Amino acid sequence: MVLVLVRVGAESILVPVTTVPVDDASVNDLGRRLLRGLRRAAPALAAFAAVRLLGLAVLALWCAAAGSSPHTLLSARWDSLWYARIAAGGYGYEVVLPSGAVHSNLAFFPLLPWLERLVAAPTGLSYGSAGLVVSVVAGLAAAWGIFAVADLLHGRRAGVLAAALWAALPVGVVQSMAYSESLFTALAAWAVYCALRGRWIAAGLLAAGAGLTRPVGAAVVAAVWVAAALAWRRGERSWRAAAGALLAPMGAAAYVLWVGQRTGGGLLGYLDVQAGWGNGFDGGWAFARFVGARLASSAFLAGIALIAGVAGVLWLYRLCVRQRQPAALLVYCGIVVALALCASGYFGSKPRLLLPAFPLLLPPAVGLARWRPGRAAVLVGAVALASAVYGAFWLNGSGPP
Repeated sequence: MVLVLVRVGAESILVPVTTVPVDDASVNDLGRRLLRGLRRAAPALAAFAAVRLLGLAVLALWCAAAGSSPHTLLSARWDSLWYARIAAGGYGYEVVLPSGAVHSNLAFFPLLPWLERLVAAPTGLSYGSAGLVVSVVAGLAAAWGIFAVADLLHGRRAGVLAAALWAALPVGVVQSMAYSESLFTALAAWAVYCALRGRWIAAGLLAAGAGLTRPVGAAVVAAVWVAAALAWRRGERSWRAAAGALLAPMGAAAYVLWVGQRTGGGLLGYLDVQAGWGNGFDGGWAFARFVGARLASSAFLAGIALIAGVAGVLWLYRLCVRQRQPAALLVYCGIVVALALCASGYFGSKPRLLLPAFPLLLPPAVGLARWRPGRAAVLVGAVALASAVYGAFWLNGSGPP
């Protein structure tokens, strides 16, 4: 393993890279396995693409009626602007609010801006548009990874339905935005899949990539560690498992340590940056007060909907446990859910923060797989249409915070 200095604008970060010898036979074998996997996953990718295209078509129609721009909504608003600014000029930009709070772009992890620069350089696209390209590719990779995990555990039909359901989530339109959710989910799903298959080096590298994408990369690291520990306990001991476990946290650690050094805050520097945005972890107390305020106001129904949504998420997680999903998958999903629901700020972000919690979709996917294909397709299609309408309404209304 070597440390490579990666430069973004005026900034540089050390990133761990593993070097391994490669021969023609191994490359050819890898290519054959990828083609076989792609053929098997083709229905899932087609279903995912169909649902997302439906969402984009409805968004385009809604924007035409509302006089708004779908391209602007998807690539040049909210967090997309922060990522594009990092891609253009590196880190160091901040906004001081009248309250004195500081919104620093150090809160945003670097992998998506790096990829935006990588795409924009040869194509001439704006960084926001490059972010859309990254999200399209990452969305397909995420759907493939979700399919691979579900197929491994429950069979091909469940895998296809899991990928389709992920695309049809109420805030699934975020998967088509210049946001990092699709990229993170792709890395997380494939990291967990590789850990379940005992491909430790790949699992570690993917987990390191996830750690360079979002703070919740800690969930992927934990999943790899749990899978490696259980393999060790079973007597499956190898240097690869140890190497994978060591590689897993290096992406997040490199960025967090760099932020701490840059801000002078040491190990807590990144937490100070997040605190400037009003983000933290309080066990869900602030969110509970937010829901309580809705229940005590004219937005009573919104409070009831929030309670129902949280109850639904927890019920699905209980089904995951009853389904006896692998421990690595349960740990990953549990941490994603806990961080999403128990964060102290930006309550409107919680639905999209739950997007990477794809294991929640395995119980309904397995249930639908037992239905007749026609009935399952009708139900998924109806959910996808409702999601498309809601996504168009959401982006043209308040949109992602």
